[in-house]
Amino acid sequence: MRYLAAFIVACLAWSTPVDHAKAAERCFPGEFSLPAFWTRSYEPHRVIGNLYAVGNAGLSAYLITTDDGHILVNTMLEGSMQEIKSGVEALGFRMQDIRILLTTQAHFDHTADLAKIKALTGAEMYATPDDARVLEDGGASDAHFGHCEEFLFTPIKVERRLADGETFELGGVTITTHHHPGHTEGSSSYSWQVIENGKEYNVAIVNMGTINDGKQLLIEPTYPGVAEDFAMTFHKQRQMNIDVWVSSHPQQYNLMGKHRLGQPYHPETFVDPEGFLAEVNKLAEVYRKQLNAEMSASAN
Repeated sequence: MRYLAAFIVACLAWSTPVDHAKAAERCFPGEFSLPAFWTRSYEPHRVIGNLYAVGNAGLSAYLITTDDGHILVNTMLEGSMQEIKSGVEALGFRMQDIRILLTTQAHFDHTADLAKIKALTGAEMYATPDDARVLEDGGASDAHFGHCEEFLFTPIKVERRLADGETFELGGVTITTHHHPGHTEGSSSYSWQVIENGKEYNVAIVNMGTINDGKQLLIEPTYPGVAEDFAMTFHKQRQMNIDVWVSSHPQQYNLMGKHRLGQPYHPETFVDPEGFLAEVNKLAEVYRKQLNAEMSASAN
């Protein structure tokens, strides 16, 4: 680990950061298509306690309910507000009762309809400082995709910037913020406790440390310090005490392997601490391989 840290510091000392101030341009010629399952519907359902899934088969959105209003985490693509609203109402809640908006990462596929939902509900937007910047300029300052017109979204004002470890409360529910940067500079996760049938569960919505195609860690890094950010995130996530976890994309936590359409609610359905650690370790190995590949390329 000491060798890896020293190697990262040495590479960052001579590598050149990408200029993030470039004007937006079309990055994909011709017809631009997204994965088909990003728009495939999936039934809204209760995950555990006051956590409900209101996203689809490829992109996650979550409702955290409280007695004093609700918290919505993520949207999907542009135009997804109606699908989210339908899911919220199907579960017996009202969209107008949403008081706080969160996102796990400031990429368009998780943020595109936040501004519309804010206008509809009057909810306040909370975000980490680095993702707040990107939310407020509609993706333009995103280190990886900010220069691509296809990945921009409607800007949204952020009322509260959340520090690492900072808690906030709504309706007696206390949420802890976790800074997990790398995927974006401000990627974040959120955790709290749920009690079901007298048993306490540690629950988390986690942004996993995936590496998008084209992201550079060491040589001309996508942003300064990105390699260190990923390493820190993997370390911090391994230390988390989690019983139930979900994430920004359903396939990351094996939604369809754990949940069948129409199945009755049970609090143990998504209990999976071993699966969480396995997924973190799998992504950390992908990261290690990319570090080695960049190191080998620089040596040639």
